[in-house]
Amino acid sequence: MNTPAPACACGIVLVLLSLLTGPQTTTAQKNDIDIYSLIVDSKVSSRFAHTVITSRVVNRADTMQEATFQMELPKKAFITNFSMIIDGVTYPGNIKEKAAAQQQYSEAVARGESAGLVKATGRKMEQFQVSVSVAPAAKVTFELVYEELLKRHLGLYELLLKVRPQQLVKHLQMDIHIFEPQGISFLETESTFLTNELADALTVSQNKTKAHIRFKPTLSQQQKSPEQQDTVVDGNFIIRYDVNRTLSGGSIQIENGYFVHYFAPEGLPTIPKNVIFVIDKSGSMQGKKIQQTREALIKILDDLSPKDQFNLVSFSGEATQWMPSLMPASAENVEKARSYASGIWAQGGTNINGAMLMAVQLLDKANQEELLPFGSVSLIILLTDGDPTVGETNPKNIQKNVQDAIDGQYSLFCLGFGFDVSYAFLEKLALDNGGLARRIYEDSDSALQLQDFYQEVANPLLTAVAFEYPSNTVEEVTQDNFQLLFKGSEMVVAGKLRDQGPDVLTAKVNGHLLMQNITFQTEAKVAEQEKEFQSPKYIFHNFMERLWAYLTIQQLLEKIVSASDAEKQALETRALGLSLNYSFVTPLTSMVITKPEGQEESQVAEKPVENENRHRDIPSGSGSADSWLANRGGFGRQVYDMSPVLMGADFGPSLESAPAGPDGVFYDMDLRITEITMTAPPPGTSPAVPAPIQAPSVILPLPGQSVDQLCVDIKHSQGPMNLLSDPDQGVEVTGQYEMEKAQFSWIEVTFKNLQLQVRASPEHVVVTRNRRNSVYKWKETLFSVMPGLKMTMDEAGLLLLSSPDRVTIGLLFWDGPGQGLRLLLRDTDRFSSHVSGTLGQFYQDLLWEPPAADDDSKRTLSVQGHDHSATRELKLDYQEKAPGTEISCWSVEL
Repeated sequence: MNTPAPACACGIVLVLLSLLTGPQTTTAQKNDIDIYSLIVDSKVSSRFAHTVITSRVVNRADTMQEATFQMELPKKAFITNFSMIIDGVTYPGNIKEKAAAQQQYSEAVARGESAGLVKATGRKMEQFQVSVSVAPAAKVTFELVYEELLKRHLGLYELLLKVRPQQLVKHLQMDIHIFEPQGISFLETESTFLTNELADALTVSQNKTKAHIRFKPTLSQQQKSPEQQDTVVDGNFIIRYDVNRTLSGGSIQIENGYFVHYFAPEGLPTIPKNVIFVIDKSGSMQGKKIQQTREALIKILDDLSPKDQFNLVSFSGEATQWMPSLMPASAENVEKARSYASGIWAQGGTNINGAMLMAVQLLDKANQEELLPFGSVSLIILLTDGDPTVGETNPKNIQKNVQDAIDGQYSLFCLGFGFDVSYAFLEKLALDNGGLARRIYEDSDSALQLQDFYQEVANPLLTAVAFEYPSNTVEEVTQDNFQLLFKGSEMVVAGKLRDQGPDVLTAKVNGHLLMQNITFQTEAKVAEQEKEFQSPKYIFHNFMERLWAYLTIQQLLEKIVSASDAEKQALETRALGLSLNYSFVTPLTSMVITKPEGQEESQVAEKPVENENRHRDIPSGSGSADSWLANRGGFGRQVYDMSPVLMGADFGPSLESAPAGPDGVFYDMDLRITEITMTAPPPGTSPAVPAPIQAPSVILPLPGQSVDQLCVDIKHSQGPMNLLSDPDQGVEVTGQYEMEKAQFSWIEVTFKNLQLQVRASPEHVVVTRNRRNSVYKWKETLFSVMPGLKMTMDEAGLLLLSSPDRVTIGLLFWDGPGQGLRLLLRDTDRFSSHVSGTLGQFYQDLLWEPPAADDDSKRTLSVQGHDHSATRELKLDYQEKAPGTEISCWSVEL
């Protein structure tokens, strides 16, 4: 049985590039191919997203040019149509059985052409690319359509659109229509390119069941500046939402003879779980991977419920269990497990078979001794980064051994760390045993990826869930039995109504909850439901039938993974038939794209599968050869100007890896020569270097006071500090200050009314809401609007958290002198009289004594009866962009 897969983002990336007539790219050459219209139209009808991208270009050069249409779509999406209109003639993409298109594919490869038009890229996306030659003054219209069922992930659906036109576009417009008959309970937008100046181009309208989001910037709004012709529109545009739901049998929706049944009841208690964590500690996990695994495991252990039982199995060449049996998740046992987890070090081989059988034996032993509470759920979570190398190493034998041992009693979830592990092996291992597989990407947020996955399975609500419909009313129903329902997810069943069916479709959903069976009932009036979907503006017709076909194909493809050889043929035949009938590009079909006569032969687009994506991505931000070399520790096109400098100054990137010539001359990768000149001080002397002015730990604005701002330096700190707390505002700010580094190691802002936390560290910012983590890197622009809060980040890395009638809280990774995390406060007159904390105290009863008679640079500050010595000093104002501006500030030490 398969558990519901977590939601996958739905998205696109659009890029149109001109022909590069030589090895270098110039602005004029880029603009030879002019995108004069780019329209993204996405209609989400009852979670089913139908996205159409239409791009119109013209060749403004007086020679033939090449236009390349490049975009990204989600891995779970199916392309349904692609066409090019050139001088009024349409060149369509035709979907064929993969075998039928294989000859054209092979011929293209033999010609040296890039025949694979779709390739995996990033975590959730696939890249699609088509090129065509365009005559002078000729116009081309590209149109691409794809469809996907949005899945609920930790309580939200997400639609992701990546927009990258790479030039100013006269008519740029995005329209997203959402129609949810259950009612929209929550809606937020987020963008990595929107700014306060560009926000006027975004409009959001919403009523009970419908939402319309439009982004339509003018040419001037798209410009980075009046002097620059570059576009600011480059990045993600995200819509997240959820729908109303109750403790009921779910929502049945009907359109054009097909139905879909969504089930995610609210208000159910969480079922206790018995969980075994199986952790790979082989040599390949050395370094950051094992460090992040320890970090995530410690956090996950903290999230265990006292009603849970757990154990840990770590393995390299041999498997080791933490305790001989399952342990209750008491505070004492969790603390012991945390100590054990923090001592896991990586070395040795990879004995997956031995570790998995040990985990199953632990559960079997507890079951035999009747130590598994009746009605509880038993889970095994495996994390590994490589293929088996010790003990049983044949993947098929391991899969059989584990399936025989589990025997349908427990659910297995497999996490593959990086690209050195066989994902196909882990996927079959999980699907054979009622779970699912997930890849964990090697990045700064790997620990958070692990924590997010755990949150998906942390709260089981129902087991053995079965959907029942009267047999004389429905047919061709998708999967209707599920092993587990988790909090924040959703079960989806679709099917076809029989001819002359009833006026009312009834349904029962049966499941096990703790120690009892439970049955939910619901019904839908067919005529009323059909009428609901007759508005042409918000839906594309026959979407329910296509939703049914999409879901059926996805489930068939999943079954193929764990099917026997005898079963596979029938499953593949049915999935192929549906893919062809509904024009879906799936792993079983290919799209043959025709081109005008005289150009290269037809190209073939095929859908990649997850296991083929075993490459290592070039690090983020390394789009050029120069930056790639820099990341490799080599030399890019960097000229070092080192005319007279002081000894001990920071010379920037190391020259050690540069090839050196005679006489201290270095040669860079661009074959330009830079001479290094250094002037040393006279013998026996040392240059006088004044102590640099530093930024204080915190600057506090004090409205209405005789002193308008206060500089605070933290000199004594042990452990986390309560910096600010205002119960009337519903906000709390905590942080940890490292005395050795003289900076905050982290600052966390909690909005209690919104159930939202923002945690900043020198590496990144993590926003957590309803157990869901979103990670943002410093200096990546962000514009997010949700009910009760606006969150923005500019290119300088200033993150502002604001809302009407609340204090605005800013977080900044300051890279000027005295670099580190900094806290900013604005609108502090909005603090209530109940504000408290290490910094909050300064917004209570404050009294300044007059300056000392003999030294007007010193005075006393009285705060709630406690005196603090204040000194007038020069400080750097970090509230301005680095390197900051000098200010004269009254400073206190805490």
